[in-house]
Amino acid sequence: MPRDAGGAGDVLRDLRTATAAEHEQVEALLDLMDPALDRDRLVGVLARLHAFWAAAEAGLDEWAARHRTDAAALDWTRRRRTGLYAADLAALGGSTVDDRPDLPAVGGTDEALGRLYVLEGSTLGGTVIDRHLATLPGLAGGPRVRAFSPYGGDTGAMWAAFRRFTRAHVEGGGDARRVVDAARQTFAVLAGWCAPAARAREACA
Repeated sequence: MPRDAGGAGDVLRDLRTATAAEHEQVEALLDLMDPALDRDRLVGVLARLHAFWAAAEAGLDEWAARHRTDAAALDWTRRRRTGLYAADLAALGGSTVDDRPDLPAVGGTDEALGRLYVLEGSTLGGTVIDRHLATLPGLAGGPRVRAFSPYGGDTGAMWAAFRRFTRAHVEGGGDARRVVDAARQTFAVLAGWCAPAARAREACA
């Protein structure tokens, strides 16, 4: 998840500060760094995340169709991950679910950047999750999960490009408050959607 820093009035700093509580809530609900994480619970988490990404990206696809220049500048096509979650589920013997969470419409680029802050920021922690999964007895040696760290060695560059665009957009007249509000709304929906994963973990404890 995103851990950025900036100066006074910096939109990335505002995003980090305003979403800190929601960020921590999602991490606690999923608990992907749990040393007791097993394949069944990982599959359950991936199924929830696939459904969330499918809903989140559907709204962003609609935005991209209306704001083609911004979408191209952000390299939106490369940032899509729903297919990776589906492939990971299939490789681990799981399947996707039909239900999808309800997310607010993406009205414009301000809202798109807020949503993308949540989706793209997760790639930073995803590299740590990848390393952790490789150490777990029930998962080591199995198929590599790709959705958590989709960019490989380009993770830092992709995050930096997102930060640059976001700052430039706000400096050029974008509404920082709309960006932050959209990020908080996205995190709130993600937390609510992931709550069943936490209940499943508690039931197995």
